Amino acid sequence: RVAVLGITVRNRTETASKVNKLLSDFGDIIVGRLGLPYKERDVCVISIIVDGTNDEIGALTGKLGNIEGVKVRVAMLI
Repeated sequence: RVAVLGITVRNRTETASKVNKLLSDFGDIIVGRLGLPYKERDVCVISIIVDGTNDEIGALTGKLGNIEGVKVRVAMLI
């Protein structure tokens, strides 16, 4: 399945290392990544294109969503 993950990260100094560690762990299914700080809202926004099974994508989004200050939304494309 190909999907786009929309991720928001608050408290960047506390959560960035956890998010990056998880993304590294799931690097095999990541096709592309774009991350931008949105200073006016005190949040970082990351969009990630993934290509994996439903289970792999679900595992990644579930683990990301369990990090305090992180929200994830998924759009399944193919």
